[in-house]
Amino acid sequence: MKPIPKIFSLFCLLCITHLASAQINRTTLATGSAAPDFNLPGINGKNYTLQSFKDAKILAIVFICNHCPTSQAYEDRLIKLTNDYAGKGVSVVAINPNNPASLRLDELGYSDVGDSFEDMKIRAKDRHFNFPYLYDGETEITSTKYGPVATPHIFIFDQNRKLRYNGRIDDMENPAKTPKSLDARNAIDALLAGKEVITPVTKTFGCSIKWAEKQDWIKKAAVTWANEPVKLDTVDAAGITNLIKNKTDKLRLINLWATWCGPCVAEFPDLVTVMHLYRDRGLEFVSISADDPARKDKAISFLKSKQASGPNYLYTGDDKYKMIEAVDPKWDGALPYTMLVNPDGKVVYRHQGPIDIEELKKVIFNDDTMGRIYK
Repeated sequence: MKPIPKIFSLFCLLCITHLASAQINRTTLATGSAAPDFNLPGINGKNYTLQSFKDAKILAIVFICNHCPTSQAYEDRLIKLTNDYAGKGVSVVAINPNNPASLRLDELGYSDVGDSFEDMKIRAKDRHFNFPYLYDGETEITSTKYGPVATPHIFIFDQNRKLRYNGRIDDMENPAKTPKSLDARNAIDALLAGKEVITPVTKTFGCSIKWAEKQDWIKKAAVTWANEPVKLDTVDAAGITNLIKNKTDKLRLINLWATWCGPCVAEFPDLVTVMHLYRDRGLEFVSISADDPARKDKAISFLKSKQASGPNYLYTGDDKYKMIEAVDPKWDGALPYTMLVNPDGKVVYRHQGPIDIEELKKVIFNDDTMGRIYK
């Protein structure tokens, strides 16, 4: 094989440097600019381009996502905006710009789903979106052209597809309060009336865009978790009873497991993931091993391999049936067994056997202790 010419190597290096720079140095589309074209998949199985909205007098393109609580706070307002202006020739389309691999688990603590294409389908169905919801997290080409700063960030184009407004939807994040300035609606009303938009640019507030180059955050988080200490304490039936009473201010997730239980071992990483998702918001994951105390070394070795840095216990009583009754009289005794207990000791979720992790996440997220910031 012939060596690569130095001039070609230099050219490749410059290309790579330019591409990396283009990914990082993004600017928001300027007022008066033509709407950049796109070709993006929608959650309904169709692909959308700018031409898909050729009949609209006004086109509003809003960058949103699933995980961001501010974006969530505007979901109902976007649905109402779509309904209110549909008969006036205004089309609304939403684009998710986030690369799912750039989201740390703790950033997902305010959502029951992530920002993947499949997660978008779940959120749109749950919230009854009435506008196209498109995915740009794979390449981020479209988002780079538009340059959204945060989610949500709305861009409003006139009939000639020139940008006339970009920024916030309104000036009040909390949907329970009345905004003072309906910026997006004001812009749309002005354009429909053939007038200039008085304030064509406003600042945005919300979660930053999770561009692909932020993926190193995941690696850093993994290193942090790997360095957290993992302990295995002992507990008897009375101790378990106290754990179930949950005299804390946290939502407590309790899992009964054993190293010899195949389903227990298989689902345990999902439970640790749930811990990383929600612990900063007050979820506590407690594991109770039903292994023979003589096999404690094996149990703690397993816990360390799964980075289970929450409270872990090994049942040391002489009677497993006392353990079963202490945990939950409704439990038949088969492993694994999972419970979710409110700070007042009320059991809000119980499941014998392998859990459905998505179902559990929804229960956690919908609990008053953990739910949306704005409901």
